[in-house]
Amino acid sequence: MKREHVESSNIESIGYDSDSQILEIAFLNGSIYQYFDVPEHIHQEMMGADSQGKYLAHQIKGHYRYSKV
Repeated sequence: MKREHVESSNIESIGYDSDSQILEIAFLNGSIYQYFDVPEHIHQEMMGADSQGKYLAHQIKGHYRYSKV
């Protein structure tokens, strides 16, 4: 999955596949997580957020199933 680099103190890049609704987040520490059944508007909101890390913490973690890649 192609990911887009973001300016964040914790997140390196974010990718999204609209067909499978998988949001993929690569962290600066090298770990990669995939979040499942994420609507496209959530990805768009995250990319436009002032802080992707805060958006992740409040709108994604605990709301969507995930797996470490």
